[in-house]
Amino acid sequence: MSSPATASRRAFISTAATAAAGVWMADSQLAGAQTGPTAAPAPPGAKFVETAALHIGYEESGPATGVPVILLHGFPDDVRAYDGVVPPLVRAGHRVLVPYLRGHGATRFRDPHAPRMAQQAAIGQDVLDFAEALKLPRFAVAGYDWGGRAAAIAAALAPDRVRAVVLIGGYTVQDTVTPPRPASPETEYRQWYQWYFNTERGRLGLAENRRPFCRLLWRLWSPSWHFPDAEYDRTAVSFDNPDFVDAVVHSYRHRNLNAPGEPRFEAVEKRLAGQPPVMAPAITLYGAEDGIRTPPKDPPPEERAALPALVARRVFDGVGHFMPRERPEAVSSALLELLVRG
Repeated sequence: MSSPATASRRAFISTAATAAAGVWMADSQLAGAQTGPTAAPAPPGAKFVETAALHIGYEESGPATGVPVILLHGFPDDVRAYDGVVPPLVRAGHRVLVPYLRGHGATRFRDPHAPRMAQQAAIGQDVLDFAEALKLPRFAVAGYDWGGRAAAIAAALAPDRVRAVVLIGGYTVQDTVTPPRPASPETEYRQWYQWYFNTERGRLGLAENRRPFCRLLWRLWSPSWHFPDAEYDRTAVSFDNPDFVDAVVHSYRHRNLNAPGEPRFEAVEKRLAGQPPVMAPAITLYGAEDGIRTPPKDPPPEERAALPALVARRVFDGVGHFMPRERPEAVSSALLELLVRG
């Protein structure tokens, strides 16, 4: 008989068995007739793959025979976050895949009537479904914010698939089962946007002001980074995704026990509440000026326990939350270091 942990892992990856293997490139014709429940122009050069739950839009660079590396963006961001990270990986011969997370950019839900949920187990599942649809037996992964959490979840629950992990912001898997306890006043203050999203006013505010709202988060979370308007505008179009508001609001309500999750992920969320370890070689990267959470000087005990194969922990002065944009060479170098070791 399977152990509870094995059963949870099987439940987590079960939908991958039904993922379609088809991948298609967006061209001038497909751009005006993108498949999926919500037709919209596809970004130039985007590819699409179909999984059980999503039509995932992504960008691909490098040789098809290279070691696959999946780069996962956060909220509020999109694949443009990794424009400076991709070239060194491609020059080293790796196959680099950068998908849009659910609710962002070109990615769409397949079922037009399905609730637009974005709990942590779902975005972690999306990584494994994406890899399964592309027939990737093993891959390296890096991510930050939502993407960092998804990377850690995929690595923890499918250790045979993930060969190396770079976690920007550290190990951030959440306990969505136990009622959350109050944090320090400074921490609560920095998470004001989460409490805002837990109100109907916050949902309406994000819907009506998504571009100025997300621009404000960029400024607050990376206070020393003076990004050009053009850089923000290139990414802000991804926030026009029709699922963006519902997915974002669900993510922040679910983690605070204010919204139900998908029933198929109930056992997985219980397992994640115990913060399962990532067994793959890992490097953690932190921005010393991250506006959400200032990294501790020394790794806390729970991080050491969650990352038993930690190779290095690096904190960068003058860098905020958006490290792939602010210090792309730090991300690409960390990945290359792990891939050479592997």
